[in-house]
Amino acid sequence: MGRSSRLGDEDRSDYASALDEVIASPEIRRLLELSGAPVDRLRVRGLAAVARTTAAADAEYRRYTALRLRARGAQGGRRGAGAAPLSGPGDQERPGAGVLAVLGVLTPVLAAVAAATFLLLGYGLRLAGALSALADTLVGVGWFSLAVAAVTALVTVVALCRTAAKQSAADAVAVPGPSAAATADSPALAQARQVWLVALRDRGIRPFLLQELAEAAVSAPGAGESRGSRFSSPAFAGPDYSGPGFEGSAGPAPRQP
Repeated sequence: MGRSSRLGDEDRSDYASALDEVIASPEIRRLLELSGAPVDRLRVRGLAAVARTTAAADAEYRRYTALRLRARGAQGGRRGAGAAPLSGPGDQERPGAGVLAVLGVLTPVLAAVAAATFLLLGYGLRLAGALSALADTLVGVGWFSLAVAAVTALVTVVALCRTAAKQSAADAVAVPGPSAAATADSPALAQARQVWLVALRDRGIRPFLLQELAEAAVSAPGAGESRGSRFSSPAFAGPDYSGPGFEGSAGPAPRQP
């Protein structure tokens, strides 16, 4: 049998919740009162023993993580197949598309500028009473340019509206809801997670806490925590702990002369 799987970071919150559920059970609460062990320190020891407790439900955890990876792979495949590429064959790569867009924007502007210029010159010559033939030509060309500007502006607005509508429809198709594979795997994934949590609580966390409380009761019979209690090690000592060694493991330091 191979090594047990290491608990992933994303599953540590589930482990902490399962630990709290076991600690809150009537059995553990009763033993806590009998042994006098602090609840918070028992929880710290349960969190520190994650490698030991999760090994008891390793088979269920492997199945759960395998189903989760498979579901994520199905979601990634569907998303990659449905999304339009940033570059590649398609309407965005046609050579004429960019030129037409530029012309659609510039033509109304240039035509409007030309219309204003011709009309100003034509009517200026008419007011001056000079070059009447040229003035009439400039006025005619100015009104024609103004008509071209109006028509091209209208066509550009319509084209922009159609492009925006097509883009919205394409985005709606490219970003579908949850994939069919992920939806089909969701019940199995939820069931595998629940099976793992049940096995973790019953075969991993609960026996560990029972052992810890039994040893605490033996080391501190009828008096709560004692100097030999496993809950009074340096890692879990209270405010009185001030040195690197176990409290009470040696006599008091000799007073300096």
